[in-house]
Amino acid sequence: MDENILGLIAGALTSIAALPQLLKVLKTKNTKDLSAMMLVILISGLSLWVWYGLINDELPIILSNAFAVLLNMILLFCKLTFKK
Repeated sequence: MDENILGLIAGALTSIAALPQLLKVLKTKNTKDLSAMMLVILISGLSLWVWYGLINDELPIILSNAFAVLLNMILLFCKLTFKK
């Protein structure tokens, strides 16, 4: 299997891992069990992976981590917006 295909599949699977949580949050508007600090740290790490991918021209790393950044930024936005 081509290494870029392997990287894209691996990246897609790890990136969509946050999707069920995001869908649940959007449905229930309940974010009390989410840690804002964990999301900030995760978004920071994922952003550094995007930067690393850009430096090394690694499309699978760029795409998967950029998508994960987007999902987790939406989760963080929800965490800050749906406070009770």
